[in-house]
Amino acid sequence: MARNKILVVDDEKNIVDIVKAYLEKDGYRITVAYDGETALKKAQRESPSMVVLDLMLPGISGWDVCRILREKSDIPIIMLTARDEVTDKIVGLELGADDYVTKPFDPKELNSRVKAVLRRTGNKKAPKSVIQIGDLSIDVETHHVQRGNKTVELTATEFELLKVLAENPGRVYSRMQLLDSIQDDSYEGYERTIDSHIKNLLKKIEPDPSCPKYIVTVYGVGYRLLEQS
Repeated sequence: MARNKILVVDDEKNIVDIVKAYLEKDGYRITVAYDGETALKKAQRESPSMVVLDLMLPGISGWDVCRILREKSDIPIIMLTARDEVTDKIVGLELGADDYVTKPFDPKELNSRVKAVLRRTGNKKAPKSVIQIGDLSIDVETHHVQRGNKTVELTATEFELLKVLAENPGRVYSRMQLLDSIQDDSYEGYERTIDSHIKNLLKKIEPDPSCPKYIVTVYGVGYRLLEQS
């Protein structure tokens, strides 16, 4: 039985064909576009469950497509980025993309990312007052954090960072996105600001900060909270 409809956008037909074949094998319905303008029209007309979006598109760029889509909806977006362009990843994430896959990529990896993002975004419910991640308990209303039976004392900023990461486990957040979440206006040196807060947070919530169980660094991009099995 066919499941979610996915819009695949890339100007390279061979890539579109490969992605389409692999996703269809998993039961997804696929619609395609080879440029930004067509992608926007199809997204509006066909209401797909997700967009797999190349950033380097003719006409309207992938960045602009991502920005326009995000202004109108919270549709999940997975970016396809250049070989190892960290800037592409950061900009895409700051525009609201949910994840990224770097070219050249293994179609099986893309399938896994699609499943993970749909699982996270497809189960959206009313915000929980208590978020449970492994043995870490985060009470959003009282700002009480507990690991096992031990209370963890966090600053307001540390709590906000933890809450943002815990609300979407597995999602990578750039430093700028995290900076926005804590409403810190000290733009200058923002990487040091976020890194410092995260370092302090790890000391408090991780049993062994040198081998993180909860929050890991995605080098060159930002941070993610690990999904617990």
